[in-house]
Amino acid sequence: MNGARWLAQALAAEGVDTLFGYPGGTIMPFYDALHGSDLKHVLVRHEQGAAFAANGYARASGRVGVCVATSGPGASNLVTGIADAMLDSVPMVAITGQVPTGLMGTDAFQELDVFGMTLPIVKHSFLARSVDELPRMVGEAFRLARSGRPGPVLIDLPKDVQNADASHLPAHAPLPTDPVPAAPDASYHEAAALIAHARKPLVYGGGGIALGDAVDAFRAFVEGSQIPAVLTLKGLGALPADHLLNLGMLGMHGNRAANMSVQECDLLIVVGARFDDRATGKLAEFAPNARVVHLDLDPAEIGKLRAVDAAVNGDLRRSLDALTPACTAQTQARNGGARRTWRDICLQRKRDCAPRYDAPGETVYAPALLKRLSELAPKAVVACDVGQHQMWVAQHWRFDDPRKHLTSGALGAMGFGLPAAIGAQLQDPAAQVICVSGDGSFLMNVQELATAARYRLPVKIVLLDNQALGMVRQWQELFFERRYSEIDLSDNPDFCAIAAAFGVAAFHVERADAVEDALAAMLACEGPALLHVAIDQQANVWPLVPPNSNNAQMLDPEADAAATAAAPSPTPANDKEDAHAIPA
Repeated sequence: MNGARWLAQALAAEGVDTLFGYPGGTIMPFYDALHGSDLKHVLVRHEQGAAFAANGYARASGRVGVCVATSGPGASNLVTGIADAMLDSVPMVAITGQVPTGLMGTDAFQELDVFGMTLPIVKHSFLARSVDELPRMVGEAFRLARSGRPGPVLIDLPKDVQNADASHLPAHAPLPTDPVPAAPDASYHEAAALIAHARKPLVYGGGGIALGDAVDAFRAFVEGSQIPAVLTLKGLGALPADHLLNLGMLGMHGNRAANMSVQECDLLIVVGARFDDRATGKLAEFAPNARVVHLDLDPAEIGKLRAVDAAVNGDLRRSLDALTPACTAQTQARNGGARRTWRDICLQRKRDCAPRYDAPGETVYAPALLKRLSELAPKAVVACDVGQHQMWVAQHWRFDDPRKHLTSGALGAMGFGLPAAIGAQLQDPAAQVICVSGDGSFLMNVQELATAARYRLPVKIVLLDNQALGMVRQWQELFFERRYSEIDLSDNPDFCAIAAAFGVAAFHVERADAVEDALAAMLACEGPALLHVAIDQQANVWPLVPPNSNNAQMLDPEADAAATAAAPSPTPANDKEDAHAIPA
């Protein structure tokens, strides 16, 4: 029983059943301990893939994801995935090998101070100097990863610590997760009073709802209060997409109904959201007429970017449960009043601003394809990469659960989608998992096709190919006077041939009238499959809030053109009364 074998048993005691990694010199003792272990190790083809797969596993399940790498480049290749977990509050434990303690500080082969490198992007870092430290470190690592606002923790393990005798160490006992405190009763009264007096209240829900296991409580609050709601990118699914009071996503690529309602409300009830710049636009002009009630577990988020009028700091589920009865009573007492009028305005705007899917032409219209796929696979877990396709998924997929939408929100890491989908599939082999990617993002971790093929994971990949870095191209078109710089991907490889080389079934579609059959063929495959979709390079994501603008200042040429086409033709002035109506 050496340190490495003790660690393998400790991981099992913590409830770990699957870990993602790639072996190398300084982590070899641990890989030797895995031989014959009950732990399922998934061999990825790049350490970044290991971190993103553990990340996807954790996002989809709510459990701690675990990734493993050797020292030096193995450890540094984990860094992007660790940062993503930190910024999106994902529980993860990263285990890295390290050179023997006697060689540390000597610039030994593959020595790297990963402890120092990761300090800004983890909840905590551990560096074991002795095998006797392992019980405390492992227990603390998992406790910290799970507790409060979740996040990643690093354990750096020198090779000699892994090899050291651990026969005297006790069997590992997991530490309990820190209890989540309830908010003070006084804060509920303050929040309820503000809600009672609001004439145009609006709920603004974020990713903290899922993290706090508060989805049911959030839905009960919205139902009881009958207050319209908007959601952030990470909050999508907290209310089902087809819920009457769900106005949709707000922010830079949010819909008009959500953004306009935020700008006009007189009270913003913020639940597990953090006033991210992509959600608020120009912060000084965000919800300019609104007072703020902010419910959040993390006290650092309350008042960080926007002053609040009532702070409810504590367990979100209990906070929502405490507020719902009072708000339900208020709603019943206010039927037919100003609040009912406000709700009707919001819902009418939602109907008026609903997206259209009848794009003319023979080419594939990506929003229509994604909407149709969400109808064909209503229970799917969707892992996105980053770019235009990510925003189209957020706008047009009909999510009913926030844990079914895996997206790199705060970091915006290209290459996230495929390995995250692999992690999500492995946490639930029976789940239907779909990766939506773009041609730029897909090539960043294309090697993980080998992982999907090796383990026969039935992940389905929809690859939207516009032969460009689409989001960068869109910004260069709009804000850089069409000076297109380094966005051309017209020399993309044959993606279907690449998939076939990895042993993955592949299909191609480029006509709108062939989309239905192509989607059906992809979904019918038993193992992994890729659908390569050729789309128009000039297609943009609308609406768009320009830089340094408020959320009411949306660009949306498609909606403007549709409105112009639907408007009645003006009647020519043919008498004096009409002539007077025309300004001089």
